[in-house]
Amino acid sequence: MNALISRLVAQFRNRIEKARAIRELSALDDRSLADIGLTRSDIPFVFARNPVERTPVRAEPVLVIDNIRHAA
Repeated sequence: MNALISRLVAQFRNRIEKARAIRELSALDDRSLADIGLTRSDIPFVFARNPVERTPVRAEPVLVIDNIRHAA
């Protein structure tokens, strides 16, 4: 029974800390959020239980000279 109460208290504290962090991030302006790599719409996902991994898509630079060499 003691373990159950401890777990409930820990979950309650976690929710309070999460809400505080969301408020603090929401209070930042868009430029400050961009400095830490976030947008305003990212804030809920930062604290999601199972966040979706966002991987940036980067196009590989293609050199025109390499394309000509392969075509010849």
